[in-house]
Amino acid sequence: MKHIEMFSDGACSGNPGPGGYGVVLRYNGKEKELSGGDANTTNNRMELMGVIMGLAALKEPCKVTLTTDSKYVVDSITKGWVYGWKKKGWIKSDKKPALNVDLWEKLLPLLETHEVTFVWVKGHAGHPENERCDRLAVAQRDIYSMK
Repeated sequence: MKHIEMFSDGACSGNPGPGGYGVVLRYNGKEKELSGGDANTTNNRMELMGVIMGLAALKEPCKVTLTTDSKYVVDSITKGWVYGWKKKGWIKSDKKPALNVDLWEKLLPLLETHEVTFVWVKGHAGHPENERCDRLAVAQRDIYSMK
């Protein structure tokens, strides 16, 4: 299996509001940037979209080291929360409906296809690739704020 380094970030003005995501994929010294956004979204949705779009861009099953500053994404998966929500019909332990079910349903099959290791980094703390993804996400957010 190929080993891919993936970096992802999301940005949003208002919650909800215009938002964007940015992704950097790195393999064998080559890099690819992905970005996109939405005029009416949330920060967590953009964090999830970055991860989804990055993993969906891979053409074959890969080992992926995914670096993100999203505790929402990392904790939901590594602590198993999302699997519990799904098992309970997308209801959280507090009996409230889980958010972003449409995106979790896109992400979970990708996590079955790829071997993903999650690495959390503090946002806006000088991590070069995280800062780069943030710039991509903010640029998309700004584009969508003009629409």
